[in-house]
Amino acid sequence: MTARSMTGRRRVLAAWAALVAGAFAVGGLLHALGVLRIDHLPPLHALARLPTLALIPAAAFAAVAVTVLPRLTAHLPMRAALAVAFAASLAWTVLLAVSGEGLAWPFTHPQEYLAGLGAVGDDPLGWLAGFTRDLPAYPTHVRGHPPLPVLVLWALSAAGLPGPFWAAVLVVVTGCSATVAIGLAVWRVAGEEAARRALPFLALCPAAVWIATTMDAFFAGVGAWGTALLVLGARSRAGRVALGLGAGLALGALPYLSYGLVPYLLIPLVAAVAVGVPRATVAACLAGMAGVSALFAAGGFWWPAGVLATHAEWAADPGAARPYLYFLVANLAVLALVTGPAAAAGLVAPGRAGERILPVAALVAVLALDVSGTTRGEVERIWLPYALWVAAAAGRTGAGGEGAGGAGDRRLLAAQVVVGLLLQGFVRSPW
Repeated sequence: MTARSMTGRRRVLAAWAALVAGAFAVGGLLHALGVLRIDHLPPLHALARLPTLALIPAAAFAAVAVTVLPRLTAHLPMRAALAVAFAASLAWTVLLAVSGEGLAWPFTHPQEYLAGLGAVGDDPLGWLAGFTRDLPAYPTHVRGHPPLPVLVLWALSAAGLPGPFWAAVLVVVTGCSATVAIGLAVWRVAGEEAARRALPFLALCPAAVWIATTMDAFFAGVGAWGTALLVLGARSRAGRVALGLGAGLALGALPYLSYGLVPYLLIPLVAAVAVGVPRATVAACLAGMAGVSALFAAGGFWWPAGVLATHAEWAADPGAARPYLYFLVANLAVLALVTGPAAAAGLVAPGRAGERILPVAALVAVLALDVSGTTRGEVERIWLPYALWVAAAAGRTGAGGEGAGGAGDRRLLAAQVVVGLLLQGFVRSPW
């Protein structure tokens, strides 16, 4: 790395630190003045706490992973590298979670999705048909989202896996699997070397603190796999239609998981253009997306009506009174925090434009949501589906010592896990 590049990196890291510190400083002042009453650690919706010895296993794992994981993902066969990255992501996420209140604790909150299952009962279709009408009676998270998250948990319970623990297992496994899906997409769009360099940063991303356990991590996994299946359809002649259909079902589900995932569709669109997805795959994908919408409409849920009803509920919520201008900037500070300093360095690192295209697409989608003003706070979970794509940019710095980056990049990987440990140790989040 040249002296000029090192200077540029230092400036970016300084800007990253200033953005995060500034958001906390201004947020603390606004909280003290009574402007932010429902956020006690703005820009995060959380409480402060002190770390305990329970964090030691996660710290020990991170110390080993920073040294070992980049070597494994650099030299193992690609399929094995993906499997190792998934295992590391799962271990990192679970160890962080169990050092606090536990893996399943967030799902026990009375305003979470599981609290809404009683209204579904044994009639999910009847519940779906009356979802918009009965929206004011539901818990906060149910009122703030389309009906599909509750239906997913209902199906899990109906399959004999009820309760917070199995919900947490579904969310964590699906969320961590995004490491594999994004790795596959980067492989197809930017090449194998770029994917190998991104995997350690995806596996050890600070966002793991909220992958365990918020339903948004499940959304992240679904979106990542939809994108991966779409770009894989560009290489598989025999499976073009099947892969396109699978991609369409996953991507078509996104607006029914969260209204804030509509801009997410920019990511698979950019990926499809970059790899030249064939028409047969695109047609199958569009058919799958249309099929999802048709099924919900046939079940009695009209998406635009759901948007309007949810907006009315949001307008009456205390969160709507949060100051727009503060969160316009603070939301980006939270994105910087959950993606880590290495992602910031990777976004501006020199190199092939193809390695930057997917993270930039995710960043553009985040900016669209941020400017809209519909996301004022609590974005540490809301940004998860986008944040993991942004975090992939960290691989452009050289993946922790393997490849072009050298030891300086291993320090960036270490910085990622330090941020994750600090977040888990000092922040008590309701999810």
